[in-house]
Amino acid sequence: MPLDLKDMVVSRLGENYELHDRYLNRTLVKVQRTIGFDKVYARAEGAYLYDMDGKDYLDFLSGFGVFNIGRNHPVAQQAIRDILELNLPNMVQLDSALMSGLLAEAIVKRLARQGAPHLDAVFLCNSGTEAVEGALKFAKCATRRPRIISLENSYHGLTYGALSITGNPYFHEGFAPFVPGCDRVVLGDLDALERELKRGDVAAFIVELVQGKSVKFPKNDFFQQAQALCRKHGTLFICDEVQTGLGRTGKWFAFEHWKLEPDILTLSKALSAGYVPAGAVVARREIYQKTFNRLDRCIVHSTTFGRNNLACACGLAALTVLEDEKLPENAATQGAELERQLLEVQKRHDIIKEVRVKGLMAAIEFHEPRAMMPKMGWKLVHGLDPSLFPQLIVTPMLQRHRVLTQVAANRADIVKVVPPLIIGQKEIDRFTGALDAVISDLGKFPGPIWDMGHNFVKAMKSGAPKAAEPAGVS
Repeated sequence: MPLDLKDMVVSRLGENYELHDRYLNRTLVKVQRTIGFDKVYARAEGAYLYDMDGKDYLDFLSGFGVFNIGRNHPVAQQAIRDILELNLPNMVQLDSALMSGLLAEAIVKRLARQGAPHLDAVFLCNSGTEAVEGALKFAKCATRRPRIISLENSYHGLTYGALSITGNPYFHEGFAPFVPGCDRVVLGDLDALERELKRGDVAAFIVELVQGKSVKFPKNDFFQQAQALCRKHGTLFICDEVQTGLGRTGKWFAFEHWKLEPDILTLSKALSAGYVPAGAVVARREIYQKTFNRLDRCIVHSTTFGRNNLACACGLAALTVLEDEKLPENAATQGAELERQLLEVQKRHDIIKEVRVKGLMAAIEFHEPRAMMPKMGWKLVHGLDPSLFPQLIVTPMLQRHRVLTQVAANRADIVKVVPPLIIGQKEIDRFTGALDAVISDLGKFPGPIWDMGHNFVKAMKSGAPKAAEPAGVS
């Protein structure tokens, strides 16, 4: 029978979790059911998801930062229709296709306008972790050095090279041994960094300018000094902007906040426009050419799907929408308002330890409150499972207020939000109002939120895995 995809979706919508339990990741399904994230979303538009009953859910997760331009943007949809209607040859491989050339040109021109004209050679790939893998290979080939330095608590991806430089032990369990020559220093520790660089064998120092798992970033000139040390010791400086790039932090690229000049840059997530996976490594031409340095090495680093027409059309659409709708500027404006409102919420609730905001990338970190009743609840929950508390914020945000957020990091009391860059006052008010209400409920001990924590632990002990990090990727 011919494929009728519309009929298939309409007739089988609602089977989502049964299908995943049977054929995909049943452990993830157990977590989603345990924490009440087993919603069936039937439609999406802009900053909202809609369930089968038409109820709206404010999306302050945006696919871990994929939907900078919002969900199902009409410009991206039209770009996909146009490229399909053209019937262009796709992935011939032994050619140089127009669409990949156009996207590479657009990326380089944007970087030049943002103060980085030296980043003028592009390698197109499929994802953030693949972009990081490419950047590491380019750095090692260009310098002929074996080691990579990254930061503690960093996140760079889950393929082996990217995982080896990721500084979050949560992701390491069960996967050792890792790629040799990967070492880490603490954010802000210039002395430790220089000790490593002085050895003369470090190909690159790679940083997330805003750490995705905790939204931590230096308030001083650490990055500028780190870049200077790299120049001094012949080490390349890589900025991993898979999440922070393309407007997320209130500028087109996060390196602009510190006036940096990275040797290599990685991009992905929002480059997809939310439709077709897309990533890019952008480097100085002289670095790039040291990998492709002979005719017989013209495809020594390659990827089958990286230059496909659909991904390139989506990338061009994403760049167009970001510019035409001034979304980096909106991220700066709305990020300032989000920070203002979160600081007001913090004044009302001493359980909030710190608010960290960079554009529309924000973390709310919690600590033990002073008041007796919520303190008792805090101690009880942390005694049952030290990673559980932020889920007691995230779950009622979704269940009671229909606001989607995420637990930011394993065994850290942090809730993180990365909303689409299209949001305005209405969405910020709804989010902070929901957060304020949920935290207020924490003062009721015993009460429904603390009972929820006890129920989570019972569910986990009965076979469901830990609920601290339901999706696991930043």
